[in-house]
Amino acid sequence: MSLTLTEAVKVAELKWLEQGRKTIEEFVQEFRRIAKGNRYEGQHLVEEFKRGINRTIWQRLMKLECQSSFIEQWYERAINLNKN
Repeated sequence: MSLTLTEAVKVAELKWLEQGRKTIEEFVQEFRRIAKGNRYEGQHLVEEFKRGINRTIWQRLMKLECQSSFIEQWYERAINLNKN
């Protein structure tokens, strides 16, 4: 199953996307935009999200007991952790 050019670009964008100096809210918004219409889903999408967030937030997320394969839960948890 081959990717269209648009899908290939979105996959590349996700692989290169990093939070950097963006707030987690800004990163989530950008990640959502790029992920929309992408073939990535479930755990693959979660792994790209975790790879792109800042190390501090990533470490705090990894300490949570309940790990999920639902990307929306990861967005919510990352934003909530950042607020505390």
